[in-house]
Amino acid sequence: MEENETLVKEFVLLGFTNHPEIQVLLFMVFLCIYTITIVGNIGLIVLIWMNFHLHTPMYFFLGNLALTDACISTTVSPKMLANFITHNKVISLSECMIQFDFFGFGVTTECLILAAMAYDRYVAICKPLLYPVVMTNRLCSELTIFSYVIGFLHSTLHVGLLFRLRFCHSNNIHHFYCDIMPLYKISCTDPSTNILMVFIFAGSIQVFTVLSILISYTCILFAILKKKSQKGRSKAFSTCGAHLFSVSLLFGSLAFMYVVPPSMQADNQNMMDSLFYSIIIPMLNPFIYSLRNKEVTGALRTLLKQITFPK
Repeated sequence: MEENETLVKEFVLLGFTNHPEIQVLLFMVFLCIYTITIVGNIGLIVLIWMNFHLHTPMYFFLGNLALTDACISTTVSPKMLANFITHNKVISLSECMIQFDFFGFGVTTECLILAAMAYDRYVAICKPLLYPVVMTNRLCSELTIFSYVIGFLHSTLHVGLLFRLRFCHSNNIHHFYCDIMPLYKISCTDPSTNILMVFIFAGSIQVFTVLSILISYTCILFAILKKKSQKGRSKAFSTCGAHLFSVSLLFGSLAFMYVVPPSMQADNQNMMDSLFYSIIIPMLNPFIYSLRNKEVTGALRTLLKQITFPK
């Protein structure tokens, strides 16, 4: 191998800015966000686990969604926070691949769990009499296991394909964590095959999940409009509206990042899109799915009373 093609074994995560005074401010902001994310998601999991009334398919999926959100945030945030307050922003090639592997696993799993949640709402609203028969514990477990397995296989596929690339020129990644698109931009090997695989597999997963969600909620919309009870309509709209808001935020940013060709993506725009689905959405989801949910807020009040005024 020629001397000027010495393989890069370490990368530098350039992040948002190099100005120290801004980095301290960003550290404080993102530390607060990460704390809220972990407390909110882990708290929701504990609340669902401790309250027998929340042991239903909808909250089973919600608990798994909270788990994947905590995984995504923990994969990205600690390294980003460390980079804000240290001058050493280096990450090794192996650490980089491990970080993306866990991140890709979490995001793919979350997309599929959101599709499962949409199907659960479809059965609950459109076929309420068949709901206990259709949404059995076995089906919920199978859908969840399927989501985790596909998430693992999908992320492992792209990490495996990274080994065919060589990095022998720049080792500066214009991002705040190791994502494959910024890595493709600095590869001295043609990444066309990798990009094609991302387009095929990530695109297929997004199309499948988006179509599943759209079909489910279209059926739900027609079922809601047929309801004579205004109270029933309001409750259904409230629940489904929260789900659709979270889904639109996630899939909108993911589509731009992984479906649009890298040549058309600006580095700063990439980071802003990534910021949404890796940092902001995992923080918002516990509040989107819980604050307007009377069962969750009721269970939380009961738990707080038990803690504050133990018998």
